[in-house]
Amino acid sequence: MTEIIATIANLPQYGAKELKGFINRFTYRGFITTAIIFILLFLIYFIYVKIDAAKPKVKQLAPIAKMDIMDLPPQDQGQDAPPPPPEQIVNTGPAARAGIPVPVPDAQITPDMQEFATIDVMSRASAEGGSGIDLGGFASNIDFNQTAKVDVKVKEKEPEPDEFIPVEKEPGVDYSRLQSLVVYPDLAKRAGIEGRVTIRVLIDKDGTVRKMFIEDSDNSLLNEAAENAIRNYGRFKPAIQNQEPIMCWISIPIQFKLR
Repeated sequence: MTEIIATIANLPQYGAKELKGFINRFTYRGFITTAIIFILLFLIYFIYVKIDAAKPKVKQLAPIAKMDIMDLPPQDQGQDAPPPPPEQIVNTGPAARAGIPVPVPDAQITPDMQEFATIDVMSRASAEGGSGIDLGGFASNIDFNQTAKVDVKVKEKEPEPDEFIPVEKEPGVDYSRLQSLVVYPDLAKRAGIEGRVTIRVLIDKDGTVRKMFIEDSDNSLLNEAAENAIRNYGRFKPAIQNQEPIMCWISIPIQFKLR
């Protein structure tokens, strides 16, 4: 027992103060070690970047497809010359005769006339008729180079009543002569009706009246008499444009006044 107490008394004193000093010492050592490791890693990375930047850059090229000459397709040995075109056959037209059909009595119809030609046959036939051997062509006696002059009449377009037409000279009207042609309606005369009727007239290039209509009227009883005076007038003087007569509209007033 005495020996145990002596041993305990000889043990070193170890408490909070010693633990605190131990922690501070090893914490400082750990910080220094970590800082050294971090600096080494940074230096290694820096050296690697410098070495990589100093290396020459090699551009990436597209892959090259290698072909052996044995894999090439065979060359054409030359094509055969095309065959000559087939010989054209000159078709002989049908025996049908093109023209205006003329009705005949049934008793006069011969056996060869009982079959009527179709539209296709009539379009390829001539006025005299072909040889009768129809191979699908036109009749040989059709003259495609005929020089007969064909007179084609083009219908001239009429201007609108309100259309502006620039002219050098307006249509001419002898108003004194026109008024002398007015026949006063009896019903209007007995009723004492007076007034004016304005007629819109389309005068053709030859001076004739092409169209007309009542443009304005003071009384409908006077309209027919005004139109009759225009019709009985005859030819007017047409309008002139570029020294040529043209079709043109004109408004013609007609007075109705009792004396």
